[in-house]
Amino acid sequence: MTNLTLEQISSPADLRTLSRSELKQIAAQLRQFIVQSVSRTGGHLSSNLGTVELTIALHHVFNTPSDRLVWDVGHQSYPHKILTGRRAGMAKLRQKDGISGFPRRSESEYDAFGTAHSSTSISAALGMAVASRNAGLHKQHIAVIGDGAMTAGMAFEALNNAGVTPDVNLLVVLNDNDMSISPPVGALNRYLARLMSGGFYATAKTVGKAVLQHVPPVLELARRFEGHAKGMVSSATMFEELGFNYVGPIDGHDLDALIPTLENLKALGGLQFLHVVTTKGQGYKLAEADPVLYHGPGKFDPSIGVVRTNIPTSTTFTQVFGTWLCDMAQSDRRLVGITPAMREGSGMVEFEQRFPDRYFDVGIAEQHAVTFAAGLACDGVKPVVAIYSTFLQRGYDQLIHDVALQNLDVTFALDRAGIVGADGATHAGNYDISFLRCVPNMVIATPSDENEARLLLSTCYQHPGPASVRYPRGAGCGAAIQPGLDVVDIGRAVVRRQGKAIAILVFGSLLPAALQAAEQLDATLVDMRFVKPLDKSLLLELLASHQGFVSIEDAAVMGGAGSAVLEFFSAQGLAVPMLQLGLPDQFIDHGEQAAIWAELGLDAAGIAASISKRYASLVNT
Repeated sequence: MTNLTLEQISSPADLRTLSRSELKQIAAQLRQFIVQSVSRTGGHLSSNLGTVELTIALHHVFNTPSDRLVWDVGHQSYPHKILTGRRAGMAKLRQKDGISGFPRRSESEYDAFGTAHSSTSISAALGMAVASRNAGLHKQHIAVIGDGAMTAGMAFEALNNAGVTPDVNLLVVLNDNDMSISPPVGALNRYLARLMSGGFYATAKTVGKAVLQHVPPVLELARRFEGHAKGMVSSATMFEELGFNYVGPIDGHDLDALIPTLENLKALGGLQFLHVVTTKGQGYKLAEADPVLYHGPGKFDPSIGVVRTNIPTSTTFTQVFGTWLCDMAQSDRRLVGITPAMREGSGMVEFEQRFPDRYFDVGIAEQHAVTFAAGLACDGVKPVVAIYSTFLQRGYDQLIHDVALQNLDVTFALDRAGIVGADGATHAGNYDISFLRCVPNMVIATPSDENEARLLLSTCYQHPGPASVRYPRGAGCGAAIQPGLDVVDIGRAVVRRQGKAIAILVFGSLLPAALQAAEQLDATLVDMRFVKPLDKSLLLELLASHQGFVSIEDAAVMGGAGSAVLEFFSAQGLAVPMLQLGLPDQFIDHGEQAAIWAELGLDAAGIAASISKRYASLVNT
C-alpha cells in the first residue's frame, strides 16, 4: 500500500492487512493526530502517546472485538478509540454528546469493558475468559494495566484467582511507563523475550518439569537455573509463582519486538504476562519532558505547548484545601496528609515539599489509605485523607468498620464532589452524601464558597471523631478567604437572606445560583453548612414562619441532604411541603459543568422556575 494514511483505517481489520513498515507509518500519523486532537479539546495526552505502538500491535495480532481487549483506567485508550472507527468523534472528545474519554461498552463493540477507576481490568478479563471457556469458545482475553494500577490490591486479587482458574486464555500486559520495575536491555532483551514467549521454551519447560519431578534435587536445581536466567532480564518470580508465564520487559514502542512476542503468546494461550516499557508523552518532546503537566492538559497550541501563566485566576476549592493543609500542619505537628496517588489532583504538592515526613502517597490503594489513617489515629496522630469523592467509594467498608465504628479522629477532604464535567459519570462525586449520611459518628460538611471551605476544614479537623468536608471541582464564587484557622459550631447553619413564605436550604456550592433565585422570589436562603448533624432548631424556627421548603444540593437527591431534612420533620410528626432539587436518579454524562447544571435545572433560572412551579401561590414574582 502506497501513500498510506490514517484516514484509511476504519477498523482493526484494516491493520491486520498491513506490513510492519506500514504499521510504523500509521503509528507516526496516529501520534501526530492525538497531539493535534487533544490540543483542540483537552484531555489525557501523555499516557495516550505512550500506548500508540502497543495498541496497534494488539489490534494487529488479536481478532478484536471477538477477542476481548480491556484497558485499565482508560486514560490510555485514545489510540484504541481512533483505530476502532471513532477518529471523527475525537473532535468532541469529553464534550456533551461527544465520545467519552474512557472505554464505554455502549459506545463501541470494541470497548469490551467500561473502565475509569483503576485496577479492574484483570478481574474483568478473567471473568470474560471463564465465560468463554464455559461456553466452549476459544477466544483470547487481554488486560492492559499500568504499573501504577498494579499497586492496588484488586489487581493482585485477580492475578491470584487467575492462577487457580484452569483452562482460560488470559494475557496481562503490564504497561510500565515509569520504568518503576526494570528497563529493557536492548537486543539481548528482545531475543530473550521472543525466546521465552515461544513454543519451544514453553514446551521444554513443561516437559522438563514433568520428567524432573521424579528427581526432586534436580528439579530444584532446574528451577533455580530458570529463575537466574529470567533474573537476567527481570524480576519475574512473583508473577511466575502466581501461575503466569512472564515475558519481558520489552520496548513498548518497538513493533518489531511487540508483534512477534504477542503472536507467540497468542499461540501459547493459557496464563501469560507480558511486561512492556513505554514512555509517557512518546514522540512529543514537551510531553516527554513533563508528563505530569501533559497528563490532562486543557486546550493548547502544539507548536509551543502548554503555557504556564502568572495571570491570577480564580481560586479553586482544591487550592483552598492545599493552602489550609499547609497552614494547619504548621500549627499542629500531629497532622499528616494521606493521598491514594492523587498528589497533584488533590492539591498536595506544596504539602509534600514542606512536610515530606508527614506526607504519605499510598498508591492506588484507597482501602489501605483509610485503614492506614485509622491506625495512625489510634496512636494520637491526626490524619487528613485527601481523596476524590468517587474514589472513597472504594474504601467504604474501611470507612465504616475501621474509622466510624471506632469513632476515630480522621478527617476526609472529599474533592470532586458533585458534577465533575468532562470526566463524566465515572468520576462524578454524586453519592457521598447518601452513603456517608447513614454512617454513625460521621460529620458531613458542605461548604458554599472558598472561605466556608477553609472554615469547615478547620472545624472538621478539630472535631474529635470522623468528619468529611465535600467540595466541588473548580473555582468558587470568588469569596474573600480569611487567613486564620477559625472554627464554627458543628451543626449550625447560617441565614444568608431573610425572605418570606419559602425557605431555601442550600447544602454546598450551588448557593450563589440559589441566592439569585431567592432574590427573585423574595425567599429566605439558608446556608446549611452541615448535612449531619442538621441545624434542627433553625429548621423548626423556619417552619413557624414559612409555608414551603426547598432543598438544593450538588449530589444525588435520593438519600441526600433533602431527604435528611424530610426525615427530621417526619420524626417530629410534621408533614412539611418540600421540593428537593439536586441530581436525579441517573448517571450524568460528560460535558461542561455549567451546561450540565443548566440542563438539570440547577442554575439560577432553573431553580427559580422549579420553585415557582411548585409554589405558585407563594412566590412573589
